[in-house]
Amino acid sequence: MLINNYSMNFKFYLFSILTTIPAFFSTLQAQTTSKTSCNLFHPVPAQYMRDIETDRPDVTESPYTVDAGHIQYETDFMRHEREKGEMGEQHTNFFNKGNLKVGLTSSTALQFGFETFVWQKETAEDGEVTKGHGIGDITFRIKQNILGNNGGNFILAVLPYVKIPTAKYTDESKYEGGIIVPMMVKLPGEWRLAGQVEADRLYDSDAHAMHTSLLQSLTISHELVKNLDGIAETYYTYDFNAHHWSNFLNASAQLKISTNFALDAGLNYGLQTDAMKTYFMGTSFRF
Repeated sequence: MLINNYSMNFKFYLFSILTTIPAFFSTLQAQTTSKTSCNLFHPVPAQYMRDIETDRPDVTESPYTVDAGHIQYETDFMRHEREKGEMGEQHTNFFNKGNLKVGLTSSTALQFGFETFVWQKETAEDGEVTKGHGIGDITFRIKQNILGNNGGNFILAVLPYVKIPTAKYTDESKYEGGIIVPMMVKLPGEWRLAGQVEADRLYDSDAHAMHTSLLQSLTISHELVKNLDGIAETYYTYDFNAHHWSNFLNASAQLKISTNFALDAGLNYGLQTDAMKTYFMGTSFRF
């Protein structure tokens, strides 16, 4: 009798497992198919969306794209930059320096960056002060995820951009552009190690000429307490024309209020005297 009961229980459990496995893989396949077939006009269903991933607050861009058919907005409430160069010192305040991101496909997103209002003060070596204010520049970017957008421990993307000189607060704004390659590795214990390589064609206001610049960054992040991530970062820039290095140490924190809303604050501190110092507070949300 015991043997018969054991045999019946074993057959029942075996039957349950065999019927559950196909259902599991069917659900997994449906989710993958659902996401890859989505686009701007056929949004990813809410239950399949990734946790919110942002290109801020660190300098290192996220290799993730916005889910297809969804919009994400990231902005600095307030951003202060201080830079001391050969020709004098410059202070710049940005208000609502935003980045509007639209998911076009399962691996492609369009980004529209703008500077709502900028206030700038320049103090020359001879003491002459120049002030300006108004709207800033517009930037167009396209992020293309190459690997890991919907799973895996290594994520890679490419992000070309072009800046349109629409600024009204200064006469030094010029066309600029470049390409960014962000990447990320998920480590044990919920740690994240990320970095990027970036090549830019920028305008040097001191030399009144264009130059090529290289940026490389490395950042590590982890949850400090529930929903609060701490981020430590270092990066450098190299000006090929001036053969000049600038090194930075950055620290920031991001608080996730909900699955679609986050707040952040931090600083980017240039180690050299002429390297820029930046302080900021911002937010990100999607819908």
